[in-house]
Amino acid sequence: PVCRFSRKHPFRKRFHKSSTKHKRAIMITNCYYSTYNRTVVLSHLYVLIPVLDNHKHYYIGRDEVEKLLQRGQGWLAHHPEKELIAKRYLKFRSSLAREALARLVEEEISEIDEENASTEEEAERKISLNEERLKTVISVLKETDVKKVIDLGCGEGQLLKLLLKEKQFEQILGMDVSIRSLEIARQKLHLDNLPATQRKRIELIHGSLMYRDKRFEGFDAATVIEVIEHMDPPRLVAFERVVFEFAKPKTVIITTPNKEYNVVWETLEADKLRHGDHRFEWTREEFQNWCETITQKYDYQVRFMSIGPEQERVGCPTQMGVFTALE
Repeated sequence: PVCRFSRKHPFRKRFHKSSTKHKRAIMITNCYYSTYNRTVVLSHLYVLIPVLDNHKHYYIGRDEVEKLLQRGQGWLAHHPEKELIAKRYLKFRSSLAREALARLVEEEISEIDEENASTEEEAERKISLNEERLKTVISVLKETDVKKVIDLGCGEGQLLKLLLKEKQFEQILGMDVSIRSLEIARQKLHLDNLPATQRKRIELIHGSLMYRDKRFEGFDAATVIEVIEHMDPPRLVAFERVVFEFAKPKTVIITTPNKEYNVVWETLEADKLRHGDHRFEWTREEFQNWCETITQKYDYQVRFMSIGPEQERVGCPTQMGVFTALE
């Protein structure tokens, strides 16, 4: 929005109810014109008015982080003053501001991932790899007495849709860092039109795998499908703690690309990663070593599975680790 005119009004006295003291308050009238629609402008104002005023007299908790990210969707991640905005909106609560900024960066990266996913999707579509991967995950979950499942990094809800079809899963929670992906998932799952009994079974939340979140706790199983390769390797330690130390589901299923198989894809250039924004891809040995390290840190055991057509010497395109908590 562009300010057409601004007028400063005379000082006014503002008294505190419990005191005879007063503060001087400044009132300014601004008139704006904009080519944006009303919803976008109101979202900006919702965030920026308290930032400019800087007078919040109520407790600032994590729910304020959620409000900031929701109202800042689509613009705050790209704003040149996003750090100042986050700090002032959250009353300089440094831990909350750091979390908000980190999640803004993750969401921005997630949106880039969605835009650049064509190469990987084209290659996998030829063998329906994603469909086979999701069906394998469902099959493993059905083998156990799992009733409550959380899908961490649920994206547009492909796995959630399959989970809803199985009556065994009584509580389903989908979490993603991208608000846009969650909105697409909501539409594809037709959440607003589901029967009441079905609607009670499923919920979508905005969150991050980098921070402990009590909403992740209390589930029988957690699925992390094609997610870890989008993280910077140094951040995997935080992810491990969030899932295995704090959330502690009985079963954890993690899938990730098998780097060795990339030579099979005709559309991939030599030594290129399968996805333009993957931070890394592991060989089977590298993935298994990482999983074994987790079992040494936390009370879990792991078994490995391969998904997709197998090729001699390079294995299958997807590798999966199924972690089970030790009694």
